[in-house]
Amino acid sequence: MLVSLSSIVLALFVSGCRGEAALTPQQAEGQHLYAGRCAHCHEENDLGLKPAPPDIHAVLMKAKLPSGIAASDDVVRRQVLFGKGNMPGFQGRFNEEQMAALLAYLHTKTR
Repeated sequence: MLVSLSSIVLALFVSGCRGEAALTPQQAEGQHLYAGRCAHCHEENDLGLKPAPPDIHAVLMKAKLPSGIAASDDVVRRQVLFGKGNMPGFQGRFNEEQMAALLAYLHTKTR
C-alpha cells in the first residue's frame, strides 16, 4: 500500500496536480517557439496592434480559426509561413522540424 501511495504522490507532483498530460519533446519545443515568436503579438500584443491579433493558443483544437476558416495544419502552416492580413510571414525563420513542433504545440491546451 505504501508503494502505491508514494507512486500516486509522485505522479501528482510530476504532473503539477493539474491533470494535464505532459508535453512530448516535440510539443515542448513548439511551446518554446510559440513563447518566443508568437505570444508577444498573439497574447501580449506588446506592439499595440489594432485590432489586437487573436489568441491562437490551442487553435488547432478548435473546428475553425479566428478568421472562420476550417482549422487544419496546412492552413495554419501557410498563414505562419506566408502571413495574412497584418501578420507578417515567417518563411525562412522556421525550418520543417520547428514548424512541425509549433503545430504539435497548437494541438495542445497547455500554456
